[in-house]
Amino acid sequence: MTIHAQVVDKVKHKARYTYPVNPYHLGLEFGLECVRGFLQQNGEWTAAGGGQVGADPIVHVIVEKRGKNEDDDLELEFRRICDGSNYKGEKLDFEIVFADKKSNSAGLQLADLVARPLGLSVLRPGQLNRAFEAVKPKLLQKNGRIEGWGLKCFP
Repeated sequence: MTIHAQVVDKVKHKARYTYPVNPYHLGLEFGLECVRGFLQQNGEWTAAGGGQVGADPIVHVIVEKRGKNEDDDLELEFRRICDGSNYKGEKLDFEIVFADKKSNSAGLQLADLVARPLGLSVLRPGQLNRAFEAVKPKLLQKNGRIEGWGLKCFP
C-alpha cells in the first residue's frame, strides 16, 4: 500500500485567503493530482494521454457518502477537476464512485484509520503520535522525503 495524503489546515487557509476555496474541494484536487502523478511515475498513465479515449486506464475513485447535498457538490467539483480545471489543465479519466458507510469497504476503513494520525502529525507536530509513526513508512517518498510527495500540506 502506498499513501498519498493531503492535509488542509482550514484555520490557516481561511486566515490567508480573502475568498478561501472549500477545503474538501482543495483536498480532492490535490488528491487527484497525486494519483495521476503516481500513475505516471509507475508507467501506468501517459503524460500525453490527457484523457484521450483509450490512452489511459479509467481510474475509479471511491468516496464515502456524506449526504445528498454534500455528495452532489463533491461530484460537481470532481467532474470540474477531471474536465481540465486542475493544475496541469489536463483531462483526467477518473470516475467517482460513492460508497455508503454500511458497505464496510476495506479501503474506506483504511482511509479512516490513517486520516486522523496524518492530520494530527501536521496540525500538532509536537504531540506524541505513535499511529503516525506506524503509517509513515507507507507514505510515498522521493529522495527520502515525504513532504510534497506522500504528504501534501496546505497552506
